[in-house]
Amino acid sequence: MRVAVVGATGNVGTAVVQALHERPEVSSVLGIARRMPDQTAEPYSHADWASIDIGAAVAPAEAIAHLKKAFADVDAVIHLAWLIQPNSKRELLHRVNVEGTRHVALAAAAAGVDTLVVASSVGAYSPSPGLEVRDESWHTGGIPTSHYSVDKAAQEQVLDEFAAEHPEVTVTRLRPALIFSAEAASEIQRYFLGSWMPVQALKAGRPPLLPLPEGLRLQAVHAADVGAAYAAAAVTGAGGAFNICADDVLGVQELADIVGGGKRVRPVEVPPSMVRTAMSAGHLTGLVAADAGWLDMGMNVPLMDNSRAKEELGWQPTRSAAGTVAELLDGMIEGAGADSVPMRPRDASRASLPAVVSASGDPARAGDGAAMGSAGAAGSAGAEGTGGPAEAGERISPVVDRELLGLYLADHLTGSAAGVSRIQRMAEANVDTPVFAELSMLADEIRTEQHFLEQIIHDLGLAQRRHRQAAAWAGEKVARLKNNGVLVKRSPMTLVLEVELMRSAVLAKKGGWETLRDNADLLGLDKQVFVDLVENVDRQAAVLDQVHAYARRRAFRTDKETFTPLE
Repeated sequence: MRVAVVGATGNVGTAVVQALHERPEVSSVLGIARRMPDQTAEPYSHADWASIDIGAAVAPAEAIAHLKKAFADVDAVIHLAWLIQPNSKRELLHRVNVEGTRHVALAAAAAGVDTLVVASSVGAYSPSPGLEVRDESWHTGGIPTSHYSVDKAAQEQVLDEFAAEHPEVTVTRLRPALIFSAEAASEIQRYFLGSWMPVQALKAGRPPLLPLPEGLRLQAVHAADVGAAYAAAAVTGAGGAFNICADDVLGVQELADIVGGGKRVRPVEVPPSMVRTAMSAGHLTGLVAADAGWLDMGMNVPLMDNSRAKEELGWQPTRSAAGTVAELLDGMIEGAGADSVPMRPRDASRASLPAVVSASGDPARAGDGAAMGSAGAAGSAGAEGTGGPAEAGERISPVVDRELLGLYLADHLTGSAAGVSRIQRMAEANVDTPVFAELSMLADEIRTEQHFLEQIIHDLGLAQRRHRQAAAWAGEKVARLKNNGVLVKRSPMTLVLEVELMRSAVLAKKGGWETLRDNADLLGLDKQVFVDLVENVDRQAAVLDQVHAYARRRAFRTDKETFTPLE
């Protein structure tokens, strides 16, 4: 059978693609997402891929038409796509999460798909005070103060209506608990904690006290187990709702033990109202990514009974909730991730370097010494902690002026710091436009290339002059203060100007890669790496040309919303 996975690049989607690959009943998988992953990396290499917007920036009829075409030879559809951020764009979240589900369902019916499996959540359930365990018959009215919960409840209503109108399609909904894995650590930190949270400080030591909401009880499940549950639902064609969670329940003491990592950490139970106030303040100031609605949901949803999934899907959790949360915490500390934009690692050295393949034939990593020539490979390893930059720098030919080389590379690194900040902001500001996917993937590439350049400077034993990068980063932030004629909302002219600046920056970067390419032998570097990177710049510039074409047609319009396609 052929299975399509909508939203195949996130935490759950990645696990589902892997689980489907392991099922002998599944002959092929179609991954669908706005932003494409590294299709040479595991597990994404096991699927065919299509970039389809289910409703963020296209009209409903267009979304349904594209999905119907993609589903033409599909036996089952697993729908996982869900937009968690930005919290401030409630209309966008509803358009993607609730109406997007409707689009997927209608397209599946139109294409003659037999089974539709949809990602619901424990968050769809109505409040259930106390510790009574609930099965799938519990009400799905949601938690009114949580936008995520409200949208999950609305999604369930869409599925009820669809199932009544299309009895020929088996409709299955999975309601998982909190879904964690090491590979999802950086994604989860971005979505819920934010980049300012110093989780990595836990590597140096654990706190003696851990404040937690009084009475907190959590259920969790490992992403791999959730992936197996979705695969089982698609293959068996079992309809209805299924609770998916590990068998153990975590209270404040269990959570404190996990954070302690073998050392004694005492939990301090704080009234939920106080935690809510602090969380609201943190969210308003930008220190915390999640709003207080997430706390409301966590404190009020029921504990779930997972026996139906075990009996009818033949599913069993293979990891405990405690072990899953511990794995997530370790992943956050290390900055772990995977080879898709949503799951990009916080530590950029773990990310695949765009357009570069290592000597083994695998995607090269930004921090693995991919640029080092054979003469300097040992020096690269030394730079990581054995030989140090001075030893690594011995690969540079004596005819090279190290001071000039250092200044040149530091200048390019300074420019990249401003470029990374700008392209990331451009992507975030245009999440509701048809060019979001291209901008977001480009931002991820440029961020990884910046770290790669940092690594080259380090491995050559040259100074990075970090004060320059800090100044460039701050300068880019100040440049955002221009109003482009609009003070209280996004100006349609802004994207045009920003793309023009980024095109100049990308072409300047090309000059840097060309310079390193032509001097690779003198620097002990692998010339082919920079040949690949020069070619990749041309593709990046072409992407920016396409974005500019979109933006300039809207730059001075007053009759179109930003995301609305022109006639």
